[in-house]
This record gives sequence, C-alpha cells and structure tokens, in this order.
Amino acid sequence: MSTPRTRKKSPSAALGRIGILSRKRELYSTSRLVAAIKSAGHRAEVMDTLKCSMVLGPEPRMLYKNAELGKLRVVLPRIGASITQYGVAVVGHLTAMGVPVVNDAPSIARSRDKLRCLQLLSGAGIDIPRTVMAHDGSNIRLLVEEVGGLPAIIKLLRGTQGVGVMIATTMKEVATIFDTFWELGQEIFIQEFIAESKGRDVRALVVGDEVVGAMRRKARKGEFRSNIHRGGEGKPIKLPREYADIAVKAAQTVGLGICGVDMLEARNGPKVMELNSSPGFEGLEQATGKDIAGAMVRHALNFSARPAI
Repeated sequence: MSTPRTRKKSPSAALGRIGILSRKRELYSTSRLVAAIKSAGHRAEVMDTLKCSMVLGPEPRMLYKNAELGKLRVVLPRIGASITQYGVAVVGHLTAMGVPVVNDAPSIARSRDKLRCLQLLSGAGIDIPRTVMAHDGSNIRLLVEEVGGLPAIIKLLRGTQGVGVMIATTMKEVATIFDTFWELGQEIFIQEFIAESKGRDVRALVVGDEVVGAMRRKARKGEFRSNIHRGGEGKPIKLPREYADIAVKAAQTVGLGICGVDMLEARNGPKVMELNSSPGFEGLEQATGKDIAGAMVRHALNFSARPAI
C-alpha cells in the first residue's frame, strides 16, 4: 500500500496577507501595489495567475506553486488580456473559497467582452458611440450608415491597448476588414467615429465610488489611437463633474470596484468607449503625483471588511 503524499504548506498563513494576481512582480503597477500594501502594515503576496492550481471537491482549495494556499485577507487581480479565461477561473475559485476579491470573475469577463460591456452601459442609459455587430455582410453599406457613415471604427471583440482597432475610410476597406476577420473566425464590430475626439480620449481611474485620477491621452503624429502603449501622451486633467459621474456609473454598472474608464469628448458630452478591469496607472501616478496604488489598497481593505452577503 502506498503512503499518502503530504501536501506541502505555504510558508505563511498570516491573516494580514493581501494577494495580488500578477504575472510579474517587477511590473510597475504590481510593484507599487506591493509597496502600498507594506506601507499599510500588511504583507503582500504576489501570485503568478498561471501557477495557481484549482482543486475542486466538497471544499474548493487552491495550490500555489504546488503548495497549499494560505489564508488571504483580500486579493487584487491584475489579469492580463492574454490569460483572461484562466484568470477569470482563478478569480472565481478564490471567491468560492470565501476569499474577498476586488473585481469578481463575472465583472472581469463582462469588461473583456467589449460588446457585452457596451450592451450593459447602453441599457443603463450611459451614452456610448453608436455600435453595430453583425454576421451578415450582405449589406455593409447599411451597417456603416447605422453608425453615422464613414470614416468608421472597426474593433475586435476582445482586444487591448489599441490592438485590433482599425479605421476605415472607404466601403471597400470596411468590406475587406470584415471578410478578413470573419474568415479568421474573429468577432468584430463597427463603431461611430467621433470626429472631434480624433486622436485623443480621457482615461478616468475609478476606485470604489470616486475617480482618483484622470488624464487626457493624445495620439502620436500619424496615429489615431491614443493608447499610451502605442506612443500616446497623457496629461493630467481636472475631470468635469459630468465626466466623473459617468465614469463611476459605468464602473458600477459592470460591477468593477477598480476600473479604468475610457471616454471620448463628444460635442454633446462624454461617450464611454470601454472599461479596463486591470488598469495600468504608471502614467497617471507620474503625471499627477497621486498615490493611486494606496487608494487601491485602502479600497481593498475596506472591501474585505464588508460582511458577506
């Protein structure tokens, strides 16, 4: 008869441990969260999401690097787009174990599905760019007319940092893009082009029920996408009340306690473009001098103190 293997124990099971799901400790946002957690008198536990093993049974458990996961007070997920499916599963498993997680699995999933996110925002009365998704390409011209004509924006359903975002200026370009991505099995949608916001947008970072920082991002010359990762520049701004209120409402509509909200500055007010459940904040901290990481940690600690529903 074989001897049962004894599960290894993780080195610490301190009640003051705050978990961070992140692929790399060296990333700016992760390292800043670690520093903020330490400043708050707690221990930071950075966990590579892909090294978390989920054990299902009468009581769900988790192994991290093949050791039993100790007690965590709360977890801050930083789930990259490339590992969304597994990351959402890990977050859901932690919740099933009774671990409070800021941004739960359904909320992260909703934010990563851009069309579903826009459906929720639209249903809540939040202004968004006109958007159409279809699988019938028999009348491309009609689809373009529904979003206000050319030029029009075409986006992959799941994309990040400006990847999979294109601008089409002719019907032939629209048809070619649609045909190419449909043949590759990719889901895409077409969206209104807000001319007055060309090459710029506003990023508001929502923590809890307030905006803790905001910047206006401007695309580099020759580029229409304003993402910092694509060479865009960000400058801090004092966000008008209308924009701040819409950003908080958008985050709460999708269920995100920490959220980057991207908005276009249209003539008739803000239009919410998309939400980011794991927003980077290096540029925002450096531009504003604000302790964004500290605000996130304080929110996580307050969240963990709430009674379970």
